[in-house]
Amino acid sequence: MEQRRLGRSGHQSSVLIYGAAALAEVDQATADASVQLALDAGINHFDVAASYGDAELRLGPWMPDIRGRIFLATKTGLRDREAAWAQINQSLERLQTDHLDLIQVHAVGDLDELDLVTRPGGSLEAVVRARDEGLAGAVGITGHGHHAPATHLEALGRFPFDTVLTPLNWVLGQDPAYLADYQALATKIQAQDVGLMIIKVASRRNWPQPDEHGYATWYEPFDDQKRIDAAVAWVLSHAEVTGIATPGDVRLLPLVIEAERRLGGIGLAEAEAVLGRATDYSSPFINIPI
Repeated sequence: MEQRRLGRSGHQSSVLIYGAAALAEVDQATADASVQLALDAGINHFDVAASYGDAELRLGPWMPDIRGRIFLATKTGLRDREAAWAQINQSLERLQTDHLDLIQVHAVGDLDELDLVTRPGGSLEAVVRARDEGLAGAVGITGHGHHAPATHLEALGRFPFDTVLTPLNWVLGQDPAYLADYQALATKIQAQDVGLMIIKVASRRNWPQPDEHGYATWYEPFDDQKRIDAAVAWVLSHAEVTGIATPGDVRLLPLVIEAERRLGGIGLAEAEAVLGRATDYSSPFINIPI
């Protein structure tokens, strides 16, 4: 699998980042099969969060065997310093490790959330403490929503985050305002040598029936190989992107792995044509039910 440098961290991360939200509600046997599939495919970067149900507990048993050969990231979505500090330490216990490669302040998608994180006594102080005490190697920020790229641009002006995890897909890129915000963020990221990771690559739209979900994802994903091939190829055509988080359902992982294998066989124009013909394709952030 292709690898790209994760900004100034220097880590050569696989372009597919294992999105461990997929493990939130599965049993250990299902989790084990999915993690093994990822490792066999060459995925060396695993991304989880304290808020992802049992996901940290499902990854924990793997750490004695694989910790030295993967990049491990988790997140805290809490906003107060002391609560976040306790959660980070709980994550280390659940993950059965004494250090993380990356700890991220999570779900910072607008300026109000950024203010909470960066204020005196906010959770950023706990994340920085984890880095300074050797519990984490790097500090990052994540977020959802239409304002995420602009918020993350502002965040880089307030603190030298090592990584940013922000949304991008073809349909979001068709919104001129969103695209302008993303491009401004990408410029700043390249100037500061920040690692850029992307979420919602395979998102199709919000679920048309909120109570009828065919997958564990909170949005309806593409689930056919042709459109996933195109979605993956389109985002990874952006040279500033280090990698993309795989969707939050273990059943979609094989399709995304296959899409990465096929990257050389689909050009940007073809990817855009395929996605342009997709029906019922819209932003997943019209309604965010999380």
